[in-house]
Amino acid sequence: MRLFGTNGVRGIVNEDLTAEVALKLGKAIGLFFKGSVATASDTRTSGGMIKSATMSGLMSVGVDVTDLGVTPTPSMQYYVGTHEVAGGVMITASHNPSQFNGIKCVDSTGRELTREDEEKIEQFYFRERTELSKWDSVGVIRQDGSATESYVNAVVKRVDADAIRNARLTVILDCANGAACTSAPLLLSKLGVRAITLNANPQGDFPGHPSEPTEENLKDIMSLVASTKADLGIAHDGDADRTSFISNDGKFVSGDKSLSLLAKYILSENKGTVVTPVSSSSMVEDVVRSSGGAIKYTAVGSPAVAKEMFESKAVFGGEENGGLIFPEHQLCRDGAMAAAKMLELIVKEGKLSEQVKKLPEYHIEKRKIDCPNKIKDELLRSLRDENKDIEADTTDGLKLMFADGWVLVRPSGTEPKFRIYSESKDEKVAKQRANEMESNAEKIAERLMRR
Repeated sequence: MRLFGTNGVRGIVNEDLTAEVALKLGKAIGLFFKGSVATASDTRTSGGMIKSATMSGLMSVGVDVTDLGVTPTPSMQYYVGTHEVAGGVMITASHNPSQFNGIKCVDSTGRELTREDEEKIEQFYFRERTELSKWDSVGVIRQDGSATESYVNAVVKRVDADAIRNARLTVILDCANGAACTSAPLLLSKLGVRAITLNANPQGDFPGHPSEPTEENLKDIMSLVASTKADLGIAHDGDADRTSFISNDGKFVSGDKSLSLLAKYILSENKGTVVTPVSSSSMVEDVVRSSGGAIKYTAVGSPAVAKEMFESKAVFGGEENGGLIFPEHQLCRDGAMAAAKMLELIVKEGKLSEQVKKLPEYHIEKRKIDCPNKIKDELLRSLRDENKDIEADTTDGLKLMFADGWVLVRPSGTEPKFRIYSESKDEKVAKQRANEMESNAEKIAERLMRR
């Protein structure tokens, strides 16, 4: 049985993810790492309960725990990568609604675990009996509140901070009531940026808006950027490993566009490979190749992207959801690094609105359908069989390739859903193919559930 999805173990609190599950998983994680572990959480209401249970499990098998408190996921990863610990455990459900939480593990370098390592933890989890430490060798816990500032300081060193300070920028910052509340205002302060903040108080029920930084959820910051004539809008998700941007004219900049612009900027200074999932727009490949770089595609999810970046010594990588990876800093999605690098980009290259206009134009349609986990494999096989005469990429799900675009359908690794992406330079074509795939997938799912 599988516990880990695309990014850790997630579920609705006290339904799928209970204190008992967290305790048992903490034991399994401790048996896997066999050494001291750092823990942290985002601001979710259930964070204290899930983290306490996980830490209890870790200590029960003899693992010492350093608790970093509430801090962004990349802050925890940076701490692990720069300290003598065996690994890290982050309590977060990232962009999922507030009733969800999750448990995510990273290795001693701060990188998310491979699927092979997750399987080893799952084997420990499903063992009938776990050997507990004797009373005099259980783990101990200590607190360390230094992680956030150390992480922010490291980000500042990776950009042209003086140029950013001298530009005297005004930014609207939306922390989504999440972990960014601890780091993002501090980062902008250190960079000399005037920040007008939204949702900058930590609240685990995310009252400002849902924690995913999509265009639909960011109407307030879009309006405020336009009305104040700010230079940029920066919006984070719940655990601050992802960043969405609002251009100076108040328009939402899709993750594909920010990925493309930063790839172009990085390739202008350092030629090499850019890594991105099969769900990313063809725009990214167009920009990378025209900038003298090479592109490699992976399955969806930051662990897959980071792994390929490590193996190919890539200069940059990221996902279309705003999760960007800067290998010179660390091999993980990094919201603060993305924000700082975008500030540097607009200082050096000009207004974001003008840069966006120069990008190749593609239209992408996104859909999602409900699909119980138990029929996901069968649904995917059925779709493959029905489209066997069309050129396809099966790196992750099924990506059908056409002369004027593509359609990707893949099972979500975090929810009981299938995700559908359809892209073309012709908006009508993109919508039509998305509608057709959505309708067909729903019919197959209904048929499978009736059996």
